[in-house]
Amino acid sequence: MDAVRVAWLREVLTGTEWLGATRRFAGVLRGSVVAHGGGLLLVGTPEYEPWHLAAHLVDEAAWSGTPELAPTLVRHGARPGDPAHLAVGPGRIAAARRGETLLVVAPEEPEPLLERVHSARRAGVTVLALGAGGGELAAMAHDTLAVPEGAELDLDTVQHLVSAAAGENAGSPRGRRGFRDRLSRLAEALMAPPPAPW
Repeated sequence: MDAVRVAWLREVLTGTEWLGATRRFAGVLRGSVVAHGGGLLLVGTPEYEPWHLAAHLVDEAAWSGTPELAPTLVRHGARPGDPAHLAVGPGRIAAARRGETLLVVAPEEPEPLLERVHSARRAGVTVLALGAGGGELAAMAHDTLAVPEGAELDLDTVQHLVSAAAGENAGSPRGRRGFRDRLSRLAEALMAPPPAPW
């Protein structure tokens, strides 16, 4: 989803809770990785790997000048022969330590994943969760954004909003706005309805 589509989606969602919720969660994510200097791990479930979120966060990291946002995608089915960016397995979660952030995107909560997340939290890792909400994962996470089944938006769409908001420079200590942020604001202005006639 490009900046224009995200801007259009934000326009459609004006007045709903989703804009504030995704921006808040993205702010927590960004604050966590920037404060600790990086170390963002991104994991899904064996059936749901957040490929698109990983790709979008890499893009946002580059466009916003925040390399800490570029995640390491942890895959349950990673094999040693896979390309380096796809070869990181669940053992990386076990090796995570204080100062790192684990973002879990999980529409369901398989027991092995919950055990790994629990161990990471005990090791001092900041745990953020994006998923159905209300389960054990939400109880373990330092912060969560619930996308319950049957919500107005699906998990994939919410991930687009979170990644775009994470790359925004508005609240960054750098104090400058990147090209992507300026483009998004321009698209929002261009798509706004014309003023009402007098």
